[in-house]
Amino acid sequence: MHLVFQLSPMESLASALHGTLDWSKRYNIALGTADGLTYLHETCKRRIIHQDIKADNILLTENFEPQICDFGLAKWLPRQWTHYNVSKFECTFGFVSLKYLYRVNKYFCRNADTSTLSRCSYFAPEYFMHGIVDKKTDVYAFGVLLLELITGRKAADDQQQSVVIWVKPLLDENDITELLDPFLGDGYDADEVDCMALTASLYIEHSPILRPQMSQNSTNDSSKRSTSACLWHPYPFLFLDL
Repeated sequence: MHLVFQLSPMESLASALHGTLDWSKRYNIALGTADGLTYLHETCKRRIIHQDIKADNILLTENFEPQICDFGLAKWLPRQWTHYNVSKFECTFGFVSLKYLYRVNKYFCRNADTSTLSRCSYFAPEYFMHGIVDKKTDVYAFGVLLLELITGRKAADDQQQSVVIWVKPLLDENDITELLDPFLGDGYDADEVDCMALTASLYIEHSPILRPQMSQNSTNDSSKRSTSACLWHPYPFLFLDL
């Protein structure tokens, strides 16, 4: 049996983002990825937790439409289940908390390659602490992805700094202009940037209860995707499932 997939000539978001990707493309990539995750979490006959959302796993078509790929770590979550616990047998070195590793092996943290650190930067706190896998772990990873789209920075840079740690003080001070990728210059929609930054700040909340569901901030209606309209509600926390 052969599996044939659509060609993604623009490679991955990771390769395109840290180059010369304009704001409109970044925004549409965010929209499309949000719709894809919403489908996996809510619409798909069997709910799927991707568990490895990152820029490397978002492929781009010739029109820069995002395609979520690499389902090697994905979990099927039955409707009656609220979450899935990853057992110690499923864990690999890359799944272990970097804080824990630093306590037991400082050499690892000083010498871990950027790709390993970057991947760990997408992992939600509850995944590190309790091995919990659910929709909110994907939401957290998507929040990190939004920060990459806004800032142009990698999830973890060559100095081993997480984009989440770098962004937090700026988000707390609502200093959005300091977040922006310098490459963008003045070529961006301020309302879209504000909405995306607010959404990202909620998606990377430490507590999963405070993170919105993907379905609360996604739409499949292309008519709502004008540059004057913001996909994310200005106050998405009004729709939280508390």
